[in-house]
Amino acid sequence: MNGADRLCETLLANDIDVCFANPGTSEMHFVAALDRRPQMRCVLGLFEGVVTGAADGYARMADKPAATLLHLGPGLANGLANLHNARRARTPMINVVGDHATYFLKHDAPLASDIDSLARPMSQWYGRIGRAEEVEAKTLEAYEAAMRLPGVATLVLPADAAWGELPAGAPPRRASLPPFRSVTREAVRQAAETLRSGRRVALLMTGRALRADALATADRIAATTGARLLMQTSNSRVERGAGRVSIDNVPYPVDAALAALADIDAMIVVGAKVPVAFFAYPGKPGLLVREDCEIVDLARPGDDLAEALAWLADELGIAVDAPVRVSRGFTGDMTLPGGTLTDDAVALAVARMLPEGAIVCDESITAGARFFGLSHDSAPHDYLRITGGSIGIGIPLAAGAAVACPDRKVVALQADGSGMFTVQGLWTQARERLDIVTVVFANRSYAILEGEMRNVGVNHFGRNAERMLTLDDPALDWVSMARGMGVEAGRAETVEDFVRLFEGALRQRGPFLIEAVV
Repeated sequence: MNGADRLCETLLANDIDVCFANPGTSEMHFVAALDRRPQMRCVLGLFEGVVTGAADGYARMADKPAATLLHLGPGLANGLANLHNARRARTPMINVVGDHATYFLKHDAPLASDIDSLARPMSQWYGRIGRAEEVEAKTLEAYEAAMRLPGVATLVLPADAAWGELPAGAPPRRASLPPFRSVTREAVRQAAETLRSGRRVALLMTGRALRADALATADRIAATTGARLLMQTSNSRVERGAGRVSIDNVPYPVDAALAALADIDAMIVVGAKVPVAFFAYPGKPGLLVREDCEIVDLARPGDDLAEALAWLADELGIAVDAPVRVSRGFTGDMTLPGGTLTDDAVALAVARMLPEGAIVCDESITAGARFFGLSHDSAPHDYLRITGGSIGIGIPLAAGAAVACPDRKVVALQADGSGMFTVQGLWTQARERLDIVTVVFANRSYAILEGEMRNVGVNHFGRNAERMLTLDDPALDWVSMARGMGVEAGRAETVEDFVRLFEGALRQRGPFLIEAVV
């Protein structure tokens, strides 16, 4: 028994049985320990951003953390962008990072780096194991921290702590997790008074408030009081579709968001962040609600959001079985327009053909912007979206969701530019035989940046700007890339092509990619 064995045993004892990994020399003892425990599923990513993005997608659907395994500071650095997204999504994760043996650090070897400074900004908890005897306690501490808020807990495992021998001892301990915090009675009463005030009030929600049962409670509150239901611009997971409550998000474009929130006198926040713009723009505000809008905090991250809504409904005297306004699903003519493929046609086709129980992972950025609105009436599904704005999460997010839910079809809506950041994730999809349909919106540009140029006042693009915003010289060949990594693929240039390919991909199991040329 060594420290790496104890780490594996402690993870398994706490129901962490998936490890997304890209290991190196300093992690070989951990790899050997994983090899001795076949109950741990080990998933290799060919780039660390695939590893951290997949761990994010897994936890969003499994409601429990996965472990990662990253190689020293440079490996961690490669995974930081999707750790940023996971931090913004408040995703529980045990992010294990190997390091040189403690006595070896003094030599400043080529791969030595300041892991502490790299990890802390993207982690809600950070810990470093000093010796093998500390492994169990530090692992439990990391797990408790990851689950409490929840969020990313980064645990550094030096090589000598991994190979250090331990006596055979008692079975590994299970963590004692406290329940979600309950909101205060005063917060509930203040929210109820706000809803009774006769002002125009919005409920702004995120996290577990966007699960179907909690949304039903929120809708009862809205129907009784006249409040608007809104969610953050980007959320980790939403349960939506036919038979469930429809809810709009705060728009991404500043002008659209300002217009949507202009009449709100008071906003009751349920685990969410008060809406702000993604960026600063000349002459435009950063805060998206009016300066005189009252902000009422019903619940904070880490609180029991569903319970908070239930208590608020009770305070308002709303029966638990009061009617709920839900989507009735698509009605009328379901015929799709034919002809040349457009991004809106792709969004509409996916919305109408989405199978029941699907998981949608959306990093379509601008091209698939209409999908969310078009899919209110789709079959019941879970919707996962990029949260922190750091592109390159879509393909690995889908991989992680598929590992968590092997019996559900995953549909990944992927922009072509952001997809290239972690295209290696297609290989992981193939290797693990994950049931994913990836739809690539091949507009061969960073279309969102064209819009952002105009947002900052630049309306005429010269050669240098165009060459930094376009991906057509040479055009990316997604079909060839996918096939080269073991994923079946086809290209669609008409609506008819797309429908045929999408129908076929839904019928079969395993990964399939559609390059939708729009």
